[in-house]
Amino acid sequence: MSDNASSTCRCPWLDTSKPDYVAYHDEEWGVPIYDDNKIFEFLTLESAQAGLSWYTILKKRDGYRKAFANFDPNIVKTFDQDKVELLLQDAGIVRNRKKIEAAINNAACFLEVQKEFGSFSNYIWGFVEHKPIVTTFDALEDFPAKIEISDALAKDLKKRGFKFLGSTTVYAHMQAMGMVNDHSISCFRHEEVKALAK
Repeated sequence: MSDNASSTCRCPWLDTSKPDYVAYHDEEWGVPIYDDNKIFEFLTLESAQAGLSWYTILKKRDGYRKAFANFDPNIVKTFDQDKVELLLQDAGIVRNRKKIEAAINNAACFLEVQKEFGSFSNYIWGFVEHKPIVTTFDALEDFPAKIEISDALAKDLKKRGFKFLGSTTVYAHMQAMGMVNDHSISCFRHEEVKALAK
């Protein structure tokens, strides 16, 4: 983070008193992701977030990386009940049985989608015609919690067996992985992220 970080204009939702949160906003949030393992990482983290703040999950990201085999769905899919019990003792993650079991379930579903579409990236980016949606919101109250596309994607994921991925969670995922450029128009990252689209 640069010395002039506090004077740089950023998204209105960001708590700039948290350097790790600022770094996430400045370097990752909204950057288009096409790598399947990275997409699986964000899906796993977003599903763990339900009912919690994103910052809570962000602080536990390294814990999740260790607990969930560096977000390799091929390995996570094989986790059994003994592994679930071990994970429930792991303070590095959110110790919620349903969320842990959802991550394991979602790994298997993720691999099925990969098989069908060649990659999960092909599948999920298809919902926005393989091009990021660029919004022009600025005030905090302008940002939606979900959109019609996230409704459709959440519905399709549910049909495919995914859990803990409702429309609001899915929209947060779309924002995080750059399917939607929801940086506010006054944020310095809005144009930078826009330029990163394929």
